[in-house]
Amino acid sequence: MQKVFNRRTGRAQRGFTLVEIMVVVVIIGVLGALVVPKLLGRTVEARITAAKSDISSTMTALNLYKLDNQRFPSTEQGLKALVEKPTSGPEARGWKSGGYMDKLRNDPWGNPYQYMHPGVKGEVDVFSLGADGQPGGTGDDADIGNWDI
Repeated sequence: MQKVFNRRTGRAQRGFTLVEIMVVVVIIGVLGALVVPKLLGRTVEARITAAKSDISSTMTALNLYKLDNQRFPSTEQGLKALVEKPTSGPEARGWKSGGYMDKLRNDPWGNPYQYMHPGVKGEVDVFSLGADGQPGGTGDDADIGNWDI
């Protein structure tokens, strides 16, 4: 820190030199370079966790639907049968007034969740196609389904 003489008051003032300011800026830059990648990695984990949570909630609603109607909705009726009484396909005689979910959500990447009955990996499959919106994939692009829960 450098002392500078003030002509009005006659007292010395302290101020930061350009070198000191540059050192602080470099330190902040290094810290940012170390912290930002760790925070960005958490975004992917958070999206995967959110998808698993949504799928778990949807599976709970599907199981309630099955209890009331003795079967899961058909693939054609889809997840929409949890929100609105199906008008086509197998009749839902025990369908609960008000539905089983308030609304259907999209996955964390903005795509609708997929539903199949009968499923490939279980009695029913509820899944997200991941970040790329395409079947299969690895890492961020991997499918996330009720078989992962």
